[in-house]
Amino acid sequence: MKKLALITASLAILATPVLAQTATTTGAAPAEAKFSTVSKEEMFSSKLKGLNITNQKDETIGEISDLAIKNNQVDALILSVGGFLGMGEHYVAVSPSSVKVTYDNKNNKWLASMNTTKEALKAAPEFKYPK
Repeated sequence: MKKLALITASLAILATPVLAQTATTTGAAPAEAKFSTVSKEEMFSSKLKGLNITNQKDETIGEISDLAIKNNQVDALILSVGGFLGMGEHYVAVSPSSVKVTYDNKNNKWLASMNTTKEALKAAPEFKYPK
């Protein structure tokens, strides 16, 4: 019985290349890859997502929950506003130019601020993700 199992396993290993499919690509990617240099001062979406936004009174008014990208540029920041522990919150889309994002070297963290109030964000048109 052990011999039969060993022979079956060996045949399976030998047959693997025969069963493998060749990789195919889809889409119209440029023929040649272009590479970029990224400096440590650049902002990353992973650092923006979840970042609290404060206003001019240093009140937390929302949180960046997503980025909307159009034509390879950030078109809107999706903010989570209102609510408590996920209850009653809703999303609003704001122009990236209305949110000031800076890096605090002293405290080694990113900061986001916006010249508005909690009430104004709660009253803003609600953003709903497309289906």
